[in-house]
Amino acid sequence: MAVDLKKMRNIGIMAHIDAGKTTTTERILYYTGKIHKIGEIDDGAATMDFMKQEQERGITIASAAITTQWDGHTINIIDTPGHVDFTAEVERSLRVLDGAVAVICAVDGVQPQTETVWKQADEFNVPRICFVNKMDRVGADFFYCLGDIKEKFGCDTVALQIPIGQGPDFEGVIDLIKMKEIRWDEESEGEKFTETDISGANLAEAEKWRAKLVEDVAGSDDELAEIYLEGGEITNEMLVAAIRKGTISRAFVPFVLGSARRNQGIQPLIDAVISYLPSPLDVPAAKGIHSKKDKEEEVEIPCDEKKMPLGLVFKIQQDREMGALCFVRVYSGKFTAGSQVLNVGKKKRERINRILRVNANHMEQMESVSAGDIAVFVGLKLAQTGDTLGSEGFPVLLESVRFPEPVISVAIEPETLSDKDKLVETLAIMSREDPTFTSHEDAETGQLIISGMGELHLDVLVTRMKDDFGVKANVGAPQVTYRESVTSEVSHSETWDKVLAGKENSAGVTLRIFQNERGAGNTYSCSVHDKNIPEEIYDAVKAGVENSFGSGIQYGYPCADVGVEVTSLDWNELTASPMAFTACAAQAFDEAARKASPELLEPVMNVDISCPLEFVGDAISQITQRGGMIQGQDSKASCEIVHCTAPMAKMFGFSTTLRSVTQGRASFSMEFSHFQVKAGGLDRAF
Repeated sequence: MAVDLKKMRNIGIMAHIDAGKTTTTERILYYTGKIHKIGEIDDGAATMDFMKQEQERGITIASAAITTQWDGHTINIIDTPGHVDFTAEVERSLRVLDGAVAVICAVDGVQPQTETVWKQADEFNVPRICFVNKMDRVGADFFYCLGDIKEKFGCDTVALQIPIGQGPDFEGVIDLIKMKEIRWDEESEGEKFTETDISGANLAEAEKWRAKLVEDVAGSDDELAEIYLEGGEITNEMLVAAIRKGTISRAFVPFVLGSARRNQGIQPLIDAVISYLPSPLDVPAAKGIHSKKDKEEEVEIPCDEKKMPLGLVFKIQQDREMGALCFVRVYSGKFTAGSQVLNVGKKKRERINRILRVNANHMEQMESVSAGDIAVFVGLKLAQTGDTLGSEGFPVLLESVRFPEPVISVAIEPETLSDKDKLVETLAIMSREDPTFTSHEDAETGQLIISGMGELHLDVLVTRMKDDFGVKANVGAPQVTYRESVTSEVSHSETWDKVLAGKENSAGVTLRIFQNERGAGNTYSCSVHDKNIPEEIYDAVKAGVENSFGSGIQYGYPCADVGVEVTSLDWNELTASPMAFTACAAQAFDEAARKASPELLEPVMNVDISCPLEFVGDAISQITQRGGMIQGQDSKASCEIVHCTAPMAKMFGFSTTLRSVTQGRASFSMEFSHFQVKAGGLDRAF
């Protein structure tokens, strides 16, 4: 059955850890009829936290996806993790969403991880609404949160509701559009609620905030502004339409409030999702690169099921029975179960065996999925996160999902020798699921090395190996993952000529190596455009260079921020082979890189320390002893937050030290910031 795209919402639930994202999502699923019993995250029963690790730890790790219905609308919801070690899950979700709900704790306001996910949403131009949660907690302050978001992120905020009481006195909300008081019935678990006229005690405050709402919204809508300035009547319908327009254009961020744990405020939140967040038709068309024989051109992809099929794989999850589940956002056309698709980037065809609608931990079969929707494809053997699925008649490559580089590594070995093959196979599966998790065999020691975004990240993955795949392994102490780069520009020509199996193989490659801007990543380009040279030779040269990016320059660490341009190819039709050009390109890279003044880079982390005022001095002293640089300090109602940067290598054991000097009353979060030259040069690291 065709879905009306105007009545579809693809949304993410995002926030910092412990803001109540999963609890809020559970309530949404309960009131929309998707589940019939509310699961509590503290009990390990939350529908969206279906991985064993999530249920044990009480945090969301993977981006669970689920589809539900409300008021004739279809809502695809993705619940994302709040812990900094899992920001890649947030990143890949926001890439394919049309709108988001940012859950803010009414007590804590903006936390460091709030800033991270907010910036990620800004990067992908995702319109959002804010749900101020935990209004029943001691210290809750809706108006503080309203101002905190505006101050921290420089965005305009509009309150669609105000609270009736705060903290333990929280009773309900005042809807500033309907101008009604709403209170929820506890016995029905919030399913029933009453709307009444605003009481005299609350009327003046409500009228003040209603006037502010109209004024703020009119400031971004010319039509409404004209009526407002002329003193005309602004109807609720006009106000809702203007709020929707302003939200989608990101002129402001609407705020609603409640207490998910106490089942208050959820139905108006779902109404706000429907009323104000965009449908797939309301967001700008996706863009991609259409490759033709002699050129590449950027094209827009209209959200139209009658066009050629095009979709993006934004997540892969392994299922014991079905194998790899590929989560796909469809941008154009229609994909049908049993059909062949083209993996555009890999130039390989694959078959979609089944298409499934996702319900957290169970699936519904679908015959097809069309533009604007999200579904799971089963049967794809080659697809990886970020791959574009399309057709040979329309080979357009969508922008992939970019992920941060792993910053921490550990050696891992199977408990028994017979488990080694199974361990290697499991690592390959998990790397396909999570692009920020990598594994390789050390060329010198033969050890298996796994790398990830933090200690919790690797801890979760190692535990998953045991629980989900039955692989028991011993893990070494964490080590920092360094990078190698170059500091000067060098051109180098290399030739390769060998006789293999009685056949001469030859190649010649000239390339230029240079330093990219810090953080720009590795880049490859080829300025040779000889139509006589087969495509497979160009692909072989690129493979040789990109393989060298991974094997490093002097110390075997992967390269970072290295640019390579191939400027000349010496090609002989009789003796040229892809193997020869791959080997020649790799040798050319190695020689050029060694001449280009290589340097060792170390990861630097953003560190945010939360502690009571009386311990700030001790906390700052500890971080500066570890080479940390203080970037700023914020005052909250209950604590101080110190923002700083520090080398990853110096942060091991910091948690224990911080607890010791603050009597256990401080905490910190840490995420990757950038790579910088390691002080003391190359030799001091070893």
